[in-house]
Amino acid sequence: MRTLNLNSFKKSALILTMAATVLLGACTKEKVNVPKEKTIADIVIGDSNFSLLKSALVKADLATVLGGAGTFTVFAPNNEAFIAAGLDTEAKINALPVQTLKNILLYHVLGQKVVSSAIATASNTPVPTLAEKNVFITKSSTGVFVNGAKVIQADVNASNGVIHVVNTVLMPPSGNIVETAQGNPNFTYLVAAIVRANLAGTLSGAGPFTVFAPTNQAFITAGFPTIAAIQAADPTVLASILTYHVVGSRVFSSDLSEGLKPTTVNGGMVTITLTGGAKVKGNKNSTASAITQANLVTTNGVIHVIDQVLLR
Repeated sequence: MRTLNLNSFKKSALILTMAATVLLGACTKEKVNVPKEKTIADIVIGDSNFSLLKSALVKADLATVLGGAGTFTVFAPNNEAFIAAGLDTEAKINALPVQTLKNILLYHVLGQKVVSSAIATASNTPVPTLAEKNVFITKSSTGVFVNGAKVIQADVNASNGVIHVVNTVLMPPSGNIVETAQGNPNFTYLVAAIVRANLAGTLSGAGPFTVFAPTNQAFITAGFPTIAAIQAADPTVLASILTYHVVGSRVFSSDLSEGLKPTTVNGGMVTITLTGGAKVKGNKNSTASAITQANLVTTNGVIHVIDQVLLR
């Protein structure tokens, strides 16, 4: 029978113990070196394409919120979006009242994680935001859109939610269609026409409506040189003109397609073209009107600014 060498056994045991210690140490070291998943705030702060959004979050004291506990979806405007909105410097962002800026930013945030694959294929689904106002999300074969703005990069995952990058700053509604028009100096002629045509009550109602809204210059070009001229016009004639500019549903720019002929609330149709920029044409207009600003969201619909009065 072979005799067990105790010293040899002890040496083998010591070697095994040391090896196990080294392996465990390596495993422990590996765990320590695993990078912690970044929060939404971390991602924004660390990405130069979000430098203006970072400034806005800091000014509105929301960086801590989006860097903390909770689950969020953020439609994150990149620098291009802020520049297009006229907020192209940190100084301009800091000049906004804190509450105004906070309301704008919270309008980009959902209180749950929604990845793009979880969004139903549908048009303008209302979804509540942390600003307590709805955004309208569309998913189609051409992508995901929020209030007509396209998501240009989806599903940037974070430890506390997900980011979808947009190139538009989403502005929360400040009132219904009439209230929004009253607050815009480019629509003083339009407001006078709405009042004269006795349509203020209708366009302040539940809707939803889409209004192709002519600017003051558009009314002047159409033969209404002054507001007094509008106030002297036949209310029935004005009502016929204005209702040709209204569609009885919510239509964002993402819903427009080449050759689309939406029916207006007075029964006529207008024609949409997209070549060279979105345009809308009335039956008796010799040229199409450019949509110079799209997707002004109101509590009861959406406004698209146009540079001609549409003629049926």
